[in-house]
Amino acid sequence: MGVTIRQRLPEELVASTSFLLKRLGFAAKERGMEAYEREDVHPYHYAILLALEEGGHETQGAIADALGYDRGQLVGLLDELEERRLIERRRDPSDRRRHLVQMTADGKRKLRRLRTLARELEDDFLEPLGDAEREQLHALLLKLAEKHEPSCAPYKPS
Repeated sequence: MGVTIRQRLPEELVASTSFLLKRLGFAAKERGMEAYEREDVHPYHYAILLALEEGGHETQGAIADALGYDRGQLVGLLDELEERRLIERRRDPSDRRRHLVQMTADGKRKLRRLRTLARELEDDFLEPLGDAEREQLHALLLKLAEKHEPSCAPYKPS
């Protein structure tokens, strides 16, 4: 008896790089979500903490713009981080309409744990690849990012 459609994907899909990127993205996201949930955070929280580490303190709008998040969505995420005492928000003294956000000491500790978790997840996911293959894959993805998703590409000052 042959292999049925339920046991494998059509060859045309397997031959599609775009399809593989999408499916592998879903697989990585699913694994990551489970791990981040055990840490009582969402991957979006991790990205916010990373942005705050780079900038020190930022306005809510700057964080939303940098990460490509909807501003309304960001407020909810910041509420969650604030409830966990990972960030603090305060009014901007130079413009009372804006809020400045900065990471707390607890946030810095959580970020260290999340950074370790992210490395472990990536190492586990990319385990079938050798070091040179990982570097090559990353370089190729950066090249695609420069063309199609410039916010993911390395910063190049004008």
